[in-house]
Amino acid sequence: MRTASLTRKTNETDISVEVNLDGTGAHDCATGVGFFDHMLDQLARHSLIDMTVRCSGDRHIDDHHSVEDVGIALGQALAQAVGDKRGIRRYGSCLLPMDESLVRAALDLSGRPFLVWKVAFPTEKIGAFDTELVREFFTAFAMNARMTLNVAKLDGENSHHIAESAFKAVARALREAVEEDPRQKGALPSTKGAL
Repeated sequence: MRTASLTRKTNETDISVEVNLDGTGAHDCATGVGFFDHMLDQLARHSLIDMTVRCSGDRHIDDHHSVEDVGIALGQALAQAVGDKRGIRRYGSCLLPMDESLVRAALDLSGRPFLVWKVAFPTEKIGAFDTELVREFFTAFAMNARMTLNVAKLDGENSHHIAESAFKAVARALREAVEEDPRQKGALPSTKGAL
């Protein structure tokens, strides 16, 4: 089973996450940040990774620590669940339209964390949610999953649509990357012999 569960507790947040890479996209995400929960549900549903997230954070300050720390915990859980990466596809990409928005995501489960983020939002808020936190989540997620992640907005005018396109595009790319490749049959997808 390619699963992981972990907890992360700091003075700012108390988080537990569970992931199953071979799931159906079942999700149960409760962080206290409504829009973020909606985005995590999209991440799970479109990656087909079962995901349970619980977060209690210092939201009397703002949502930053909760969003960033969930990214850290989910990234660490993904890295644990994917294991030594033998037999997986490793790479994934998606060009995802949502109404007027269009976002491209490409990723490599390379073990070399890096984020290229070319997503600008026309507003500072989506409801009460700070749009800058979308990047904060993906930075924490990519660094702790030890993936190279490239996300770019190619079109879009509505901040909600742009954010949702980004989460769905990353989800679809992640689904492809973690899938077992029947032609690999347990081989490591690297000429280096290590990932």
